[in-house]
Amino acid sequence: MEVKFCSSCGSPMETRDVDGTPRRACTACSFVHWGNYSIGVGALVERDGKILLVRRAQEPGKGYWTNPGGYAEQLEQIHETVRREVLEETGIEAAVTGVAALRDQPRVVHNLYVAFTMTYVGGEPVPDGVEVDAAGFYSLEELETMNVAPFTRWLVDVAMKRGGSAGLAVDEAPIVPLPGYGLFRC
Repeated sequence: MEVKFCSSCGSPMETRDVDGTPRRACTACSFVHWGNYSIGVGALVERDGKILLVRRAQEPGKGYWTNPGGYAEQLEQIHETVRREVLEETGIEAAVTGVAALRDQPRVVHNLYVAFTMTYVGGEPVPDGVEVDAAGFYSLEELETMNVAPFTRWLVDVAMKRGGSAGLAVDEAPIVPLPGYGLFRC
């Protein structure tokens, strides 16, 4: 879909060369439409050798078992997004420990998905009854007989078979104060 009006001032947009790429740009102010992007997050919460999964009650993926997750809000750090989504979908409290995997999916809306490893803090899995209709902790053996989404199978493999790698870990004490940043490092 072509952007016709500026989201900053409401003036008409035109196609203009910006840094060697045709972009929609405002005819009246400096606004440039850089593209359509979304940031998704997913949780890999492990408890007693089992992974937290939910069964999707809505499309996309209705009926598939997936890891809990969702989309970042405009003013929300993504590590807060994943904590919120896990709590909303399952009632489980979990704390982010690191980044296990990334998925880059360029399409009409370019999606970047960040999968977080999380430590179980408390609660028992209870589905929200809207986005998910079932939730629980499952072993790798149990997953073999479940309708697990292919991407979730890959993520579970990443989470459960890390081979000692922690991935990118939360940087709790950066060398300089950076308030408002979500920082992860090797």
